[in-house]
Amino acid sequence: MRAVRGTARVAVRGHRRDGVGRNSTTREPIIQEPVSSESTAPEPEATRRDADVAESSRANRGWWDRNADEYQTEHGTFLGDDRFVWGPEGLDEVEAELLGPPEDLKGRDVLEIGAGAAQCSRWLAAQGARPVALDISHRQLQHALRIGGTIPLVCADAGALPFADASFDLACSAYGALPFVADPRQVLREVHRVLRPGGRLVFSVTHPIRWAFPDEPGPEGLGVSASYFDRTPYVEQDDEGRAVYVEHHRTLGDRVRDVVSSGFRLVDLVEPEWPSWNTSEWGGWSPLRGALIPGTAIFVCVRD
Repeated sequence: MRAVRGTARVAVRGHRRDGVGRNSTTREPIIQEPVSSESTAPEPEATRRDADVAESSRANRGWWDRNADEYQTEHGTFLGDDRFVWGPEGLDEVEAELLGPPEDLKGRDVLEIGAGAAQCSRWLAAQGARPVALDISHRQLQHALRIGGTIPLVCADAGALPFADASFDLACSAYGALPFVADPRQVLREVHRVLRPGGRLVFSVTHPIRWAFPDEPGPEGLGVSASYFDRTPYVEQDDEGRAVYVEHHRTLGDRVRDVVSSGFRLVDLVEPEWPSWNTSEWGGWSPLRGALIPGTAIFVCVRD
């Protein structure tokens, strides 16, 4: 799961990109390289402003390339090497079966979008599926190579999928791509194009209601601090005003309209409840908040 995610900086809108995963022990080694001079650069400015398709793609490709090592170190234990988890609540595809019963996955061609180190794809392969793991970040896919396996890896933008029409039976995305693109309908139309008739798309994103709350795990994260209806993107930018990270907000209604207008039929909307076994907190996800407001929305869609 590739998520809303990264370095635990609190944004202007109160959203903290801490990633999804338990407060886990570090997995070493990841990929050891000399520390870049970029590490001494000043912290980017967090703001709310417009960011178009090209700027969002460029900024997020660079951000994930720079932060992939930290992300996999911080969250690798939670993600595992071959686990398929939909969000920080810990909902696992083994239990959820949102893509269908595991026995029905055998022989299916599956596209994972925003695959990161391809953990979900490895789980799919273990069920007998034929997954392809796609990510915009070359560095994330290097972690897929580090973990190993024979899964095809593709570095590409989800808005321009390099596949022929009707190439896949299923598509999935666990916190990948859709929160970070300026035009989600472009991505959804592309997924619709590469799916075969009757194919299923399942994707998870941060629950849209979270944009109205500070992204804090304690009581301070329970009071509304911003308009849910403010769709202005969250942007981190450098000293010259260039975006280095962009995240886009869509209301729940927006997401439904995006799905339907792109040719899909929405068959389920899953809002996982916080399980009693999960006592961890990270970023804005915590047992306290999870018991009161949803943190993840999972859309189950069919291409008719």
